[in-house]
Amino acid sequence: MLKYLIKKMYIYLLTFFFAVSIDWLIPRFMPGDPILVLVSRFSGLPESAKVMYGYLTKAFGLDLPLWKQYINFWLAVFKGDLGISVYMYPKPVLDVIAQAIPYTLIVLLPSILLSWIVGNTFGAAAARHKSLDSKMLPIFYILTSIPYMWLGILLAWALGVVFGIFPIAGAYSFSMRPNWSWQFVTDFLRHWILPFLSLFIVQIGGWAIGMRNLIIYELDANYSRYLEALGASEGLIRKYAFRNAILPQITGLALQLGTIVAGSIATEVVFSYPGVGYLLLQGILNQDYFLVQGTFLFIIIGVLLANFIVDILYMVFDPRIRLGYGGENS
Repeated sequence: MLKYLIKKMYIYLLTFFFAVSIDWLIPRFMPGDPILVLVSRFSGLPESAKVMYGYLTKAFGLDLPLWKQYINFWLAVFKGDLGISVYMYPKPVLDVIAQAIPYTLIVLLPSILLSWIVGNTFGAAAARHKSLDSKMLPIFYILTSIPYMWLGILLAWALGVVFGIFPIAGAYSFSMRPNWSWQFVTDFLRHWILPFLSLFIVQIGGWAIGMRNLIIYELDANYSRYLEALGASEGLIRKYAFRNAILPQITGLALQLGTIVAGSIATEVVFSYPGVGYLLLQGILNQDYFLVQGTFLFIIIGVLLANFIVDILYMVFDPRIRLGYGGENS
């Protein structure tokens, strides 16, 4: 197991290095100049704008050669410094992302977990009963093919505009300030419902189809036919099929949780929800190198950690991996 973990750690560290390097490089290929975007706020003072441009270019280290900017970037990352946001100047990128992450987690975490549980439950039920499968499968395909943005717009129009049940923008009313009062919590939940529903409904279909197909595949596998020939009960065969089918679903869940910090740009834009996805879009539109690369850095770390955790869980719970790795080194 130690050799397995060392090998995996080496692969992930190498992946981290190249992924972060690409993360640093991509924003610099974006058209435009982030300092010009910042200085444009002083367009009414042309002389001051010239002085500010030179000062800010030097302050952000953009006057240095690219190779030196790259080295400084890595030195800053190891110190936990992701730079200053151009879009929300002069706030540090770390603080800007830290303010947006709770909103993203509050929407995405329940929607992913609940859709995973409900989707797998319905998918397993559909695989067991043909009459139920014929009725539910078209619904699953319709749900999984609905774009998040379209469903969000539809929900906002129906439940927000037509019936006026829920607000359609923001995380809370603009007249309120975050606090722990019952009035604010109620208002926050009313703003939370529509973004949550738009993500929850669409994801159910994908999980259900995945579980249905995996269980049908497992029930047709050789070990299932062997157990059937031995006279094993149908319940026991389905139990083993479910255990094997759930492993890829756990992988999918872990990978989705790993990218959770990226937010859901489409949903957050539709509802003007101040999560990380909405923040990332604003960073791109404002050519904010530091905010974009800082956000993607969190995404990279989340995905790699999720994959590493999945590798460990598979090694612990799936003996085929341990035996395969042992045979590989024997």
